[in-house]
Amino acid sequence: MKSRIFTKLFGLFVFLLVLQTAAMEIVFSRMMRHSAGETIRLLGGEALWAGLLALIVALPVAAWIARRVSGRLHGVVAFAQRIAQGELSARLDVAASSQDELSTMETALNQTAARLNESFAEIESRRQELAAMLDAMQEAVVAITPEGLVRWSNAQMRRIAGTEIRAGRPLVHAVRDPELLACVRAALDERAMRSGRASTLAPGRVFEINTAPLPSGGALAVLHDVTRIEAAERARRDFIANVSHELRTPLTSIQGYVETLIEDPQPREETTREFLGIILKNATRMNRLTEDLLVLAGIESPYYQLALKPTQAAALIRDAIAPLSGIAADSGVSLESASAPDALVQADADAINQVFGNLIENALKYGKAGKRICLSAQILESEVEFSVRDFGPGIASEHLSRIFERFYRVDKARSRESGGTGLGLAIVKHIVMAHGGRVWAESELGRGAAFHFTLPRFMPAQESATEQTPAPWV
Repeated sequence: MKSRIFTKLFGLFVFLLVLQTAAMEIVFSRMMRHSAGETIRLLGGEALWAGLLALIVALPVAAWIARRVSGRLHGVVAFAQRIAQGELSARLDVAASSQDELSTMETALNQTAARLNESFAEIESRRQELAAMLDAMQEAVVAITPEGLVRWSNAQMRRIAGTEIRAGRPLVHAVRDPELLACVRAALDERAMRSGRASTLAPGRVFEINTAPLPSGGALAVLHDVTRIEAAERARRDFIANVSHELRTPLTSIQGYVETLIEDPQPREETTREFLGIILKNATRMNRLTEDLLVLAGIESPYYQLALKPTQAAALIRDAIAPLSGIAADSGVSLESASAPDALVQADADAINQVFGNLIENALKYGKAGKRICLSAQILESEVEFSVRDFGPGIASEHLSRIFERFYRVDKARSRESGGTGLGLAIVKHIVMAHGGRVWAESELGRGAAFHFTLPRFMPAQESATEQTPAPWV
């Protein structure tokens, strides 16, 4: 670059000087032919020497100017190459005192590079913001090229598909769900929106799929996790079916006995008393079911409040045993306390008394064959664990994971015979969870069953908090 510019400038300068010298020589030669004076000859010689001297002086000056211009142009070329390579922070050195055309061009190029840098920085910032928003979405999002390759995926999609999904990899190699692949293929081939449901992307999870073609080619797939929605809908249907079943059984019994009494014009007194006793028993069962449903609905409400106060663990067990010891004695069962520390727990005493009542009542129904029910408590690191243990026939292991579900019964016939509603343990679970605790059951057939729950220990820093804010939905 330097040599080409220098050669051109130098050649032009030499050509002009030679042309000037030749013109002067021709002029003076003509003058010499028409003039005989010695003065003219001397002037011509001096003019020739003057031209040669000017040429000698002009050569280094031209070389210096050409080199300087060439260097600045070379800097412009290097600057352009750095910009082309993405180095938008590159700048040209512009002399403050220089006011020529090259300086104007260098200043304009610097301004252009600065604007490009700002534009790209803004684009990158927006891209990062968009990526952060997409990563924060609960929905899984993946963009696919027209060739079926993964163009981009958000964090939720990567959590679902794992390391198999990454940019440039075929979607079919990362995702095996046929419904998702069919929706994506339809969006790519037909350029139309498609919907579907995927149930094999992740174990136990169901996703609603929506795919749409992208204007620039390819497709976008959005996956919404509807596992909880479907579980809630299934629970709602099961709940309605269970309530209907639980109410229909006593209602049918009441209706049958009332119709029998009405149809018999002169029923015997013993028969009447027997039938009325059965009607009362079923009406009481319906009343208990209604009360338990109202209690459970109240506990699950977002407006449910607990009056939390520091209470001794031993006091909670004493308050639970006192009102039920007589009922236990009438059933031939000994209700006792094994060990109870004086540690303070953060609890609503009335709600925990209801928890103990349901657990003891459950033990009296199904574990009274062991003739003993034992209540105990032990201190953990930040909790106190309470236990209600019976020594009856126990519970099979396959029932332990579901025993706290609404209307779930280990022995359905025996439970209905004893008047149980199937909601007692569900109420226990939700009250304990509202306290921030845990609940579980342990059992071994022939060796009884133990129900455990924990409550958070009271810490001095909690002394100012006398009431809990509305408990979240549990």
